[in-house]
Amino acid sequence: MPFALAPEHPQVEYVGFWKRALASVIDSALALIVTVPLLLSVYGLEYFDPGRPIKGPVDLLISWVLPAVAVLLFWSYKQATPGKMAVHAKIANAATGGVPTDLQLLGRYLGYFISGIPLGLGFLWVAFDRRKQAWHDKLAGTVVISTP
Repeated sequence: MPFALAPEHPQVEYVGFWKRALASVIDSALALIVTVPLLLSVYGLEYFDPGRPIKGPVDLLISWVLPAVAVLLFWSYKQATPGKMAVHAKIANAATGGVPTDLQLLGRYLGYFISGIPLGLGFLWVAFDRRKQAWHDKLAGTVVISTP
């Protein structure tokens, strides 16, 4: 049942910086476990030559498109990535407490770039915000809450 997520709502526990950081580390490790072998199978050890930031179209697909699609699918179907599930957290609509719309989730993902550009300040914002929202959460109208 959706509920208003006022900052003082007694039944809502917003997930803080360290749990979200741990979830990010877990998700990053899983992404590397999938993408690095794929990239090595296509490009070999030359993949690690620092000459070009993107080695080719397959690199673009494996390094950028595949992770984006995976994250958006997890968010859409589970309201969480494996890392968020491991720390018992999920993404919720900040206004209703319900499931965020696909448009909110897409905006949240694109907002990651905005959060990261100024030296990661948008991610660090979680530590100081009363609702533990990063900039991408504020832009998308989402919060990250604890699950049982």
